Amino acid sequence: MKILVNLSLLLTTIFISAQENFSTADARGIVDTFFEGFHKGDTLKMRSVMIENLPAQTVFTGNDGQPHVRDGNGEDFLIAIANRPEDQQWEERLLDYGVQIDGNLAHVWTPYEFWLNGSLLHCGANAFTLAKTEDGWKIIHLIDSRRRSDCKTE
Repeated sequence: MKILVNLSLLLTTIFISAQENFSTADARGIVDTFFEGFHKGDTLKMRSVMIENLPAQTVFTGNDGQPHVRDGNGEDFLIAIANRPEDQQWEERLLDYGVQIDGNLAHVWTPYEFWLNGSLLHCGANAFTLAKTEDGWKIIHLIDSRRRSDCKTE
């Protein structure tokens, strides 16, 4: 009987531990859900993996040759997605995923190419910060770089 109790406790601990582990595949899944919504114009799907009031930023070199950081937020981004003209096809092609996880924090780095109506517009990298919240794992910050030169097409 003692062996059954110990075995039961061990299996329960393993099961609970497995449920608490957040994997590289889980992190990629959140980013994939975000982009599924992005490509379909489904802001509800995108919002499902974002915190409310998501800080978002873009870094780029302006026409003046100077580096710039543009602050934004997730709500404005969702409004832009919802109001995307029907004659525009936006496609962000993720070229890779770099994932780092520590406890309740994860970071996903995704180099990308952004295509507008089948033409390469710009490239860069996205940096998603994810955290475990009361509502599960969510994107808590998004920053991307954008450049029009040195883009390597697939």
